[in-house]
Amino acid sequence: MSPEQRRTMLVQATIPLVIAYGRAVTTRHIAQAAGVGEGTIFRVFADKDELLDACVTAVLGPGNTLAELAAIDLAKPLPERLTEAAEALRADLDRMGAVLGALHIPGAPRPQPRAGREQPRLPDRAAAMASTRDALADLFAPERDALRLTPERTAQLFLGLLLTEVTGGGEAGDIAELVDVFLHGALTPDAGKA
Repeated sequence: MSPEQRRTMLVQATIPLVIAYGRAVTTRHIAQAAGVGEGTIFRVFADKDELLDACVTAVLGPGNTLAELAAIDLAKPLPERLTEAAEALRADLDRMGAVLGALHIPGAPRPQPRAGREQPRLPDRAAAMASTRDALADLFAPERDALRLTPERTAQLFLGLLLTEVTGGGEAGDIAELVDVFLHGALTPDAGKA
């Protein structure tokens, strides 16, 4: 396994532990979860904080979302595709919130970076949102001729609606309901008929 593959494997094994234990997670827990010796961690990460920073970078990046969106079968009906996409996006946003929340406990001091250590490079949020929008546009593309707007604009509106629903502060609603209202509007089919 290459060092980059090992880094990825350790990060993926660590994320659920960070959600469960926050900064209190130990390298021993991580090694057990990853099925490696504890020394393996320190061959690819300088210390636990560098590994935790890599977890933050991983959950903030669009990689997982893009992979899940690309795996959606374009032969399925559009409502099913959008429901799967919304579920994937909601799960990634929930995971992102859980990791960031677990690592930032109010009142708990954040370890100071050691001298000479670089701060983690966080993903470019605008680029991540653009790539997510483009992946969603691919899900709308088979219905291009039936859409009122371009697949890209339709995807942008769908993404905006989903993000508002997920981050709006209230309880997240039913995804199927969101997809239905997005595709068919807020009015009943008989509304406005005299």
